[in-house]
Amino acid sequence: MPRQSRREHLIDTAITLFCEHGYHATGIDRILDTAGVSKKTMYLYFRSKEELIYAALQQYDSVFRNNFMRAVEEQGPSPKDKMLAIFDVAGAWFNENNFFGCMFINAVGEYSESESPIREISRQFKQQMRSYVAKLAEEANIENHLLLADELCLLLEGAIVTAQVSQSPTAALTAKKIAQKLIE
Repeated sequence: MPRQSRREHLIDTAITLFCEHGYHATGIDRILDTAGVSKKTMYLYFRSKEELIYAALQQYDSVFRNNFMRAVEEQGPSPKDKMLAIFDVAGAWFNENNFFGCMFINAVGEYSESESPIREISRQFKQQMRSYVAKLAEEANIENHLLLADELCLLLEGAIVTAQVSQSPTAALTAKKIAQKLIE
């Protein structure tokens, strides 16, 4: 397997295991066994488990955010339609068999140190999502588009956690109904 492929395979395996079992509960040996990669190979790419977690979050960020935004953009012609579509896309995500909540929320829950690089990449992901929602709200000529972005992101975060805890995808529908009232 080419070098880049081994690194990517290791990251993909780590993402799957971190989502399913959590960060602390997933040991390096489990990741290596599942990926079929040696410790030597792992340490060629990552100096620590935390570096692997950071790389996994980086990769997950770009793939998830791009897929999420593309799905939202395909949902409707107007910015208001797209803001509401955020909750439709989230609802579809909640219905997936491999929905284990948000990798970033879960990461911050397990790595709570305020200066942690893991916390920082999680903060950046959430900020980029907020910026996207704020852009949609501004395009919709919402007077206080930044406040609306905060409100919609808070609804989305609440829906994600509720869906994860209750194992019920209806949280997205409830959040969408509230979002509709905020957008009007």
